[in-house]
Amino acid sequence: MTGLHERHLAVSPEWLALYYRHPLELTHGEGRHVWDADGNRYLDFFGGILTTMTAHALPEVTKAVAEQAGRIIHSSTLYLNRPMVEMAERIATLSGIPDARVFFTTSGTEANDTALLLATAYRRSNQILAMRNSYHGRSFSTVSITGNQAWSPTSLSPLQTLYVHGGVRSRGPYAELSDERFIQACVADLEDLLGHTRRPAALIAEPVQGVGGFTSPPDGLFAAFREVLDRHGVLWISDEVQTGWGRTGDHFWGWQAHAGHGPPDILTFAKGIGNGMSVGGVVARAEVMNCLDANSISTFGGSPITMAASLANLSYLLEHDLQGNARRVGGLLIERLRGVTAASPAVREVRGRGLMIGIELVKPGTDEADPEAAAAVLEAARAGGLLLGKGGGHDTSVLRIAPPLTLTVAEAEEGAAILADALHAAG
Repeated sequence: MTGLHERHLAVSPEWLALYYRHPLELTHGEGRHVWDADGNRYLDFFGGILTTMTAHALPEVTKAVAEQAGRIIHSSTLYLNRPMVEMAERIATLSGIPDARVFFTTSGTEANDTALLLATAYRRSNQILAMRNSYHGRSFSTVSITGNQAWSPTSLSPLQTLYVHGGVRSRGPYAELSDERFIQACVADLEDLLGHTRRPAALIAEPVQGVGGFTSPPDGLFAAFREVLDRHGVLWISDEVQTGWGRTGDHFWGWQAHAGHGPPDILTFAKGIGNGMSVGGVVARAEVMNCLDANSISTFGGSPITMAASLANLSYLLEHDLQGNARRVGGLLIERLRGVTAASPAVREVRGRGLMIGIELVKPGTDEADPEAAAAVLEAARAGGLLLGKGGGHDTSVLRIAPPLTLTVAEAEEGAAILADALHAAG
């Protein structure tokens, strides 16, 4: 155990998890690579939990941060803030939400917490519909709507949460149905649930479940849900903390795979837009955003320095069509991964879209999740020079792959080869 590891354990909560038997101290990064304190170089396929969205040490972002830091770092929302207004204007337009208003936070947890505040105040109800296997953050309110037991440490809650089917396509009671019948069954479940509740405020859903193992329903499910929700006056919150900004390749926002009835009432974002800076936020139509009748500010949300980083990062993403790169390179990577895992009895499924890919591991010959195998592959991949994530609703048995969106074809091939060796070594 290193000295830094010992010091970490001495001052940190026991529940603050670290990856690897011998945890890494990352000291610097460039492009899609990072280096540890011992000088080892790694291809980064996790990007600080999907947060290094474009690249490590992207010159355009680091320059914007340095220049803004030389002027003023902080002011709060009590003063006019040009970078914040400029970023809000761009996000309002990109969101697809009519007459949109934008409020900035410092994290995805805080963004979802704000969305819950807006929805419950607007609807005057503390009932929330959420998806099974979901994850929405670590605050008291967001933990209470998280449908993943591994990430929900308490049953105490300020909200009454009811869980809906549909977030996981290949497990559960509807797994064997066709996509069309799967959607019909989930809609029927939602209709039945609404028939037994008073006045839900909102349905909150990740278009692709992140911590849950990059699972997703068939395209169109949330559009079908929206038709039902609209009849009951229930709001739709799309949690785009992990799916936003083109990561799925096919769409700029995850909700656009379910766009039959237009955009969500509320959209939340965070993670990648700051490329490592602490940025989150909420977009909602004015009627919903303006429903609060008490004072509210944000001390750190939308700070000049984080907005400068976000503006530079967003400009780079759009000018270099990183959504298109996620679609092209991500499509190649998922096919390579399916190829190298096809003969492995431990791999139940390779799924995902764009540069958001999950590999679910099970005990060979069964459908039982195998978190020990996932941990072993994580270690073997690190030894081979590749950093991965893990998650899943079944005891963290899913390898999560989400590299920066500038990933090259050569790097995708390299990562797939390292992962193939890691699966062989661990298995």
